[in-house]
Amino acid sequence: MFDKELFIEDCRSAIRDGQKGIREVVARAVSDPSSVVRVMGSEAKAGIVPLYRSESLTIMHFTWAPYMTLPPHNHNMFSVVGLYSGREDNLFWRRTEGAIEVAGGQSLGAGQVATLGRDIIHSVVNPLDKKTAAFHVYGGDFLAPDDHRSQWNHETLEEGNWDLAAVKNRFGEFDHRYDLWRDAELAAVV
Repeated sequence: MFDKELFIEDCRSAIRDGQKGIREVVARAVSDPSSVVRVMGSEAKAGIVPLYRSESLTIMHFTWAPYMTLPPHNHNMFSVVGLYSGREDNLFWRRTEGAIEVAGGQSLGAGQVATLGRDIIHSVVNPLDKKTAAFHVYGGDFLAPDDHRSQWNHETLEEGNWDLAAVKNRFGEFDHRYDLWRDAELAAVV
């Protein structure tokens, strides 16, 4: 059975082994997705909830609204993503002269884990009509990083400053859209 407090303690211990150690802990935690769902749920409001935060480690619980997108961005620290519900599609980008271009992708389902290196630029999509839930574990303080972070405009791919408040608002906007859609679907049934 998944134990949230034990997961946090295991991550705190594994950070000394870097990304590899964190990946092992996250993979073990999401290996039984239904156990995680029983503890964490899968229908929480879309958003980013810190579970643990220090200068060297941040553990976040992400809930993605249906069809939600997050524009290309970097972290400037390693991260490990472990899904326990839904699907998360990542596009990986590389810098070019004055822009970025797609360099690859990875689709994750419940029970799967991805590792992203310090210099990775990625965008994220929940392609499903249901919520997606995951743990994102970072090798640093995700909420107040030492290094400047960037995000890129979805349409123009112009680089700008990472804006955590705007990202949090985006989760709320997509969650609101989901609520409106769900309410309309329920009304149509009645």
